[in-house]
Amino acid sequence: MSPVHPLDEAATARAVIDGNGTLLRWSEGARRLLGHAPEEVEGRPAADLLATGTPVPAEPTGNRWNGSLDLRHRDGHTVSVWLLAHRRKPQDGGPATWLVVTPLEARGPRSPDDPLTTAVLAQSPCPMAVYDDRLRLFGVNDAMADVIGLPESRIQGLRFSEIGGKEESEALEAQLHEVLVTGTSRDVETFMQTGGEYHAHAWLARMAPLTDAEGQVRGVCLAAHDFTEQYNARERLQLVNEASVRIGTTLDVTRTAQELADVCVPALGDFVSVDLLDPPEHGGEPHPEPPTLPIRLRRAAHQSVDQGCPEAVVKPGQADVYPARSPQAASLTTSRTIVAPDDHATLAEWLSWDEVRGARIAEYGLHTIMSVPIKARGQTLGVAVLTRSRRPDPFTPDDVLLAEEVTARAGVCIDNARRFSRERETALALQRSLLPQSLPRTAAVEAASRYLPAARAGVGGDWFDVIPLSGMRVAMVVGDVVGHGIAASATMGRLRTAVRTLADIDLAPDELLTHLDDLVLRLSTEAGVEGTTGEVGATCLYAVYDPVSRRCALARAGHPPPVMLPPGGPPRQIELPAGPPLGLGGLPFESVELAIPEGTVLALFTDGLIENRERDVEANHELLCHALAESADSLEGACHDILRTLLPVGGAQDDVALLLARTNGLPPSQVATWDIPADPALVAPIRKQVVDQLDAWELTAATFTAELVVSELVTNAIRYGEPPIRLRLIHDAETLICEVSDSSHTAPHLRRAKTYDEGGRGLLLVAQLTQRWGSRHTADGKTIWAELSLLGEF
Repeated sequence: MSPVHPLDEAATARAVIDGNGTLLRWSEGARRLLGHAPEEVEGRPAADLLATGTPVPAEPTGNRWNGSLDLRHRDGHTVSVWLLAHRRKPQDGGPATWLVVTPLEARGPRSPDDPLTTAVLAQSPCPMAVYDDRLRLFGVNDAMADVIGLPESRIQGLRFSEIGGKEESEALEAQLHEVLVTGTSRDVETFMQTGGEYHAHAWLARMAPLTDAEGQVRGVCLAAHDFTEQYNARERLQLVNEASVRIGTTLDVTRTAQELADVCVPALGDFVSVDLLDPPEHGGEPHPEPPTLPIRLRRAAHQSVDQGCPEAVVKPGQADVYPARSPQAASLTTSRTIVAPDDHATLAEWLSWDEVRGARIAEYGLHTIMSVPIKARGQTLGVAVLTRSRRPDPFTPDDVLLAEEVTARAGVCIDNARRFSRERETALALQRSLLPQSLPRTAAVEAASRYLPAARAGVGGDWFDVIPLSGMRVAMVVGDVVGHGIAASATMGRLRTAVRTLADIDLAPDELLTHLDDLVLRLSTEAGVEGTTGEVGATCLYAVYDPVSRRCALARAGHPPPVMLPPGGPPRQIELPAGPPLGLGGLPFESVELAIPEGTVLALFTDGLIENRERDVEANHELLCHALAESADSLEGACHDILRTLLPVGGAQDDVALLLARTNGLPPSQVATWDIPADPALVAPIRKQVVDQLDAWELTAATFTAELVVSELVTNAIRYGEPPIRLRLIHDAETLICEVSDSSHTAPHLRRAKTYDEGGRGLLLVAQLTQRWGSRHTADGKTIWAELSLLGEF
């Protein structure tokens, strides 16, 4: 009798029944079982096949049903069968059907000598091993013997740890013991080398207890499944996810390159270096074409499994030149990944251009190199070089794809960091050009300053200035424009220019802030929508100090008040009306005038100095006062100590401007004042008094010019001004100032006299003879002043 074909329909009885219980299909096996031909039963109710008295089963609620039924044979006798029914999905939108099957030949218990039973262990593709109740190897199949690399006869009776000989083997043996003791199966994942292989595999070890007829555990069965491919795929996905999280945490090029190297070690290589092309000297985008040979690269970062990166030939920050036959140059010029050795050259040939590298590679056993170009947005940025020494396996195509994926992510982050750095440097250059390059030397104050951009947000709109005014006075200003970046810096430059212009006409602090508020409103209108305000916001503190009277007038517009440190006294905050921030419009500003002892240190600053997350404003004020008091002997040192004390280690969250000024007083001996009668005939005696005073000051070399200037200014005051009229001379080591005040508010105008005009040449003569001249309005009238330089006079 020929064997039954595995796919022979007659080997089982099969029937298809629809949802109404009608027979749709009847197989040859079913005919053999019950004797009915297909044409006799198809289309009839399936219940007709039940034996007399057998109830019709209820329709199953699930997708599968099994049970025993008594069926009626064609010749009338009853056949008891076990049936298995499956619900089949509807096809082409039709109703669901049931497939009912039952085997025609029942098999008895398996015999140990049955050829199929015997072949289970011997021919199973799954490596299997059996351990007895002492966890000694009882037997293995051929697949497990191949995995171990030893024949069964040599390892029978050994423990698992004795066969493996590694720490991982001891851990698995402990798991086998747990299964033997508890009788509970378990699955264990491990990564280990077997059979003398040079690379490890990922294994899923399935451990199950073996019991006798009484249920007593007599041993453990171990089935091993190699899921290295799935494990590697999972590891690659995990590395890509890790790279997306770890690379690009900052907008710093060097930090980003180091993050790339850290991610790749040891997951991809034992030593990784990241070398970048230098950006264009004058900014702009890198060229999209591949770099020309030889290629100059600068080491940005490297990492190694060995502490200190002993394999490195180039230190971070150093540049090196790579010729055409180097892997770095080959990958950059071809814009593809190079793995060495390859079909074209051995590793020694790849590195023949550099004896030092060749010796270093031989010393540390580096056996394979992968050079991956770093690109972003069509631009070539550099190259990442990965090498292996401890890992014996070479780079695979999967390793290349993974390295390219990680490097591509890093390339975008490096390009973003470079763009940010370029924009930040542009903003810093603009900021530096708009801030004072150096503070002017004045007789009124000794000053020192600092500006620090925000650590993350970059430059902003903070500024400071020291502006010499007439009469030896000086203006000090600190301001802050809302926002960061080039726009804030540009707005700051416009406001600083406006302040210097308004200061030049000697406006009082509150009047100056009013005019500045109007300017900010106009800037807001230009930047935003008509009818809205606040698009451009700023705060400002403006102070004017007079060394003759030793008084200081201050006003602020929403800015932090200054701190003063009088000589011999504790530091304290100057109480000023807060004033509205600039840009709100329509609200008044108030100024305060107070006496300032000579030698007082004034500290003007922006809110970035005292507002941070580590401490509240009050605590920062106390630290500021303490640092100012401790190091006020040197203003430069005080600036350094204040910033070091108040700012966090990682840098300020907002940009910071700090201005320190120590006040000087002009002694009465350097000031001379006369009340002038409104009589032109008395101008000559006045000139004589001025000459005598200059002789007393030992400034005789300036007598001629000063006499002419005083004569013109006094004559104009008598002729066009209103009494009382006052003349004042002020001098220091560099400048002589002549001031004439009267109670008229009419300001003089410089004009060019015509040929036959009798007047109009006085102020023109003053302008030609002096270094500077001008007028300022006071509460009582006006003051005309002129400055004569004493440098070079003697």
